[in-house]
Amino acid sequence: MMTKTALIAGQGALPAILARALARNGTDHLVAEMEGFPCGIRAPEPVRFRIERLVPFLDHLADHGVERVVMAGAIRRPRVEAELVDPRTATLLPRLIGAFGKGDDALLREVIGIFEDWGLTVVGADAIAPELVPPAGVLVGQPSDADARDVERAAELVSGLGRLDVGQGAVVAQGLCLGLESLPGTDAMLRFVAAEAADLRPDPNGARGVLFKAPKPGQDRRIDLPTIGPETVRGAARAGLAGIAWEAGGVILLQREDVERLATEAGLFLWSWAP
Repeated sequence: MMTKTALIAGQGALPAILARALARNGTDHLVAEMEGFPCGIRAPEPVRFRIERLVPFLDHLADHGVERVVMAGAIRRPRVEAELVDPRTATLLPRLIGAFGKGDDALLREVIGIFEDWGLTVVGADAIAPELVPPAGVLVGQPSDADARDVERAAELVSGLGRLDVGQGAVVAQGLCLGLESLPGTDAMLRFVAAEAADLRPDPNGARGVLFKAPKPGQDRRIDLPTIGPETVRGAARAGLAGIAWEAGGVILLQREDVERLATEAGLFLWSWAP
C-alpha cells in the first residue's frame, strides 16, 4: 500500500509541480498551506494551518493517515500572534522562537524535528520528482576555461557564505565577486548585479561572469534546496552573465524545457557542475 503523503506547500512553481507528480504517480496525498501564503493549488483543496496552532495541524495529519511529508515553496517567517496559540502548541514555542532568531537552515531543521517527533517521515522534493535534480554535465552551451575558473571561485564563496547560514548563491566575473545572495534571494542579487555591478569587470572583453548556486555545507537536503527557474535565466541575461552553474545533485531545476530554451536564446550556458 502506498504511503499517504502531505505536501506542505509554499509559494512559487515547485509545489504545483510536486502536486502533479504525486497525482501522476497515483500517490494518496493532501495539500496544506500556511494561512497568508496561498500556494495556488486547488485540487485537492489545501488544508490551511497557522503556526500558532501547529499541534492541532499535526494531529490532523495523523488522523488522516499521513505518514510522509514533503515541504516545498517559499514562505516568509510568520509573525507569531500570542493570543492565538493553543496550549499544546505553546509547549513548542521555545523551540520555534529560538530557531526564528537563527538562519534558514537552523529554523528548518527545527521544523523537521517537530514533524519527526510526530512520527512523520520528511522527504525532499527529489523523492517525489527525481527528474527535478539534473545529474552532472553541461546542459546548454559551452563554458570557457575562464568561465570554469569563475565557477570554482563562486563555489568557494558560496561554501563560505553557507557556513554562516546566510545564502546559497554568488555571482563572479573575472575572479571578482559581484554579488552574494542573502535573505532577499537570487532574483534580488541579479537585479543588483544588473544595475550596480555590471561595469566592475576589469576587462570589458574578458569573461562576463557566472551565477553559481549550491546548498549550504551540511544543509539538510530534504528541504530548501536551491532552485533555478525561468526567471533566474532572465535575471542572469539582464545582468550580462555568460552562464549559470550549480552543484550537481544539489539544485532543483524548475521548468527545464523553458529554462533550456531561454538560456539558448540568451546565449547562456547551463552547467550542473561537479568539482
